Amino acid sequence: MKALTVYAFSTENWVRPIDEVRYLMNFNQGLLQRRQHELHADGVRIVFSGRRDWRVPRRVLKNMEEAAELTKKNKVMTLNIAFNYGGRAEIVDAVRQLVIDKVPAGKVDEKTIRSRLYHPELSDPDLIVRTSGEYRISNFLLWEMAYSELVFTDVLWPDFRREDLFAAIEEYQQRERRFGGLDA
Repeated sequence: MKALTVYAFSTENWVRPIDEVRYLMNFNQGLLQRRQHELHADGVRIVFSGRRDWRVPRRVLKNMEEAAELTKKNKVMTLNIAFNYGGRAEIVDAVRQLVIDKVPAGKVDEKTIRSRLYHPELSDPDLIVRTSGEYRISNFLLWEMAYSELVFTDVLWPDFRREDLFAAIEEYQQRERRFGGLDA
């Protein structure tokens, strides 16, 4: 199944000024409330990656659960919203789950770790677009991005439009993917 993952709020964003955190919470909640029925009508399944801990307001958690429940049977594509998400946190949570599951050290491999990630059923991303003129990955999908192609753009996230996405895809299509080998 095709998937698109967007980074809505990182585990590191909690250290921002309280007014900015509040704005981001309200913005993400409002966007979800406005778009979930449209996405459902288009056959999009909505899932969330990240920690659902005490820091996330209950009203936001409730909206997340409602959107996931409404769209859980959709199969056209998956919209994965990384909310209260960090790549390192995801790996830590996966390892903790291995310990809880009492997986013997000799049985720990890439497959067993991947099976404990937030959404192991989603394929690794082919393309990651980094906006805002930054040349870092910001703790995003650290495990999953091992063979992703990266495109960096100076366009700020709020200004990122369809044309910018098409330009990133066009750049991606010009690349030869080898996945560690010599030939495609």
